[in-house]
Amino acid sequence: MNRLTLRGQIEGFLREDIGAGDITTEAIFSGMQMGSAVFAARTQLVACGFGMLVPLVFEIVDPEIRCRDSVADGTLAQAGQRLLVVQGPVASLLLGERVALNLAQRLCGIATLTDRYVRAVAPLPVKIVDTRKTTPGLRMLEKYAVRAGGGNNHRFHLADGVLIKDNHIMACGSIGKAVVAVRERAPHTLRIEVEAETLGQVEECLEAGVDIIMLDNMDISIMRQAVKLIGQRAMVEASGGVTLENVRAIAETGVDLISVGRLTHSAPACDIGMDMLPG
Repeated sequence: MNRLTLRGQIEGFLREDIGAGDITTEAIFSGMQMGSAVFAARTQLVACGFGMLVPLVFEIVDPEIRCRDSVADGTLAQAGQRLLVVQGPVASLLLGERVALNLAQRLCGIATLTDRYVRAVAPLPVKIVDTRKTTPGLRMLEKYAVRAGGGNNHRFHLADGVLIKDNHIMACGSIGKAVVAVRERAPHTLRIEVEAETLGQVEECLEAGVDIIMLDNMDISIMRQAVKLIGQRAMVEASGGVTLENVRAIAETGVDLISVGRLTHSAPACDIGMDMLPG
């Protein structure tokens, strides 16, 4: 994650949450009262965000806040385990609590779900990758969480690589025409990936000499035939309808990559608490 970009994002999150000020906390506590709080896992989870993200939230709120005992991102934490300790002015700790928890719960949820997918296909030589189906404004954070969970990143944005999808093909007329058009404009450093829904389209991709073929929403038996047809002539990605129940079967067809949109668009938030310690 880029720290400068992240700082700007967090400042916006805090402005949204704080508004004109924390009426409740300011009425109860003076700026002089000091305290400590503990972030703890309430269920088993893969930790994400406690190395830099959560500490940066509190640093922006109040430079006097100190963080210690952070659990490394990617660590499998058990229920009840401490993830981070924060110390400083009580009013400042409470001011940053909600934003810190919202982000940590979201990222831990993504990392934990990704870890389940990665474990489901181990030790097969296949990579679990994310997609661009991310929460607007949180893509950098969510893709970071995928990596913390042991997964890999697909394109970060549209300029990262060429991916010719069904709508491109439909509007252009054919896979061949689309590939020719891309080769005339795209930098030679970018690989060309094409989405294929049938064995006929796989053959078109091979004839066009594309680098990566995405087998989209294919039946397992058809996918197996496609992998055999492709051989070693292109990298193979499986996508569409991937679940924890079928991901192993997909991996066993011999594909190189499995992209899973639900890693970021459907990961449930993890239960994490921030509890003040007795003074």
